[in-house]
Amino acid sequence: DLKESFETYKIPADYLDLTSVEDMLAEIEELGNRYSRTEQAEKLIAELNAEIEAVQQVAENNEKPRVLILLGVPGSYLVATEHSYAGDLVRLAGGENVMAGQDAEYLPSNTEYLYNSNPDIILRLAHGMPDEVVEMFDEEFVTNDVWKHFDAVKNDRVYDLEEELFGTTAALNVPEALAQLQEIFYEES
Repeated sequence: DLKESFETYKIPADYLDLTSVEDMLAEIEELGNRYSRTEQAEKLIAELNAEIEAVQQVAENNEKPRVLILLGVPGSYLVATEHSYAGDLVRLAGGENVMAGQDAEYLPSNTEYLYNSNPDIILRLAHGMPDEVVEMFDEEFVTNDVWKHFDAVKNDRVYDLEEELFGTTAALNVPEALAQLQEIFYEES
């Protein structure tokens, strides 16, 4: 979004792709190469990959939960697909995103369509002003009658995730985010 402004004012800029964990790892490697820190970059990548693999081993021994991810901002919410960072985390933790097969990272919400997806788990991500967004989600789930028919709601499998741990772009706290998803997905295991 800022590229044109930077070019107009002749401000040199580089952009990092942090839309997925894989993209973040590639960027870490690239930064290590660019700044003569290949050893440190390789070590960090190896540590992150070890944590990811540990979570994936647990996931292999469990049934994949069907997961709906809602991204709330003040006043509205979107549905996250597997192309979003949150969707990537769900995949890595062994979940199946009910909105798989879409091209975009986020889609407008259609509760009737979402109901037909019948998720086992609903993850609610609050961004911008988290307290207000959680209130908005709570009100939506009480006033919009369709939500009470979702199995995830009936089975008390709706979770509000913290913005610090579940941002909209990949971050080095991937292991902590995956550990939290693992607890949510396989709490009964």
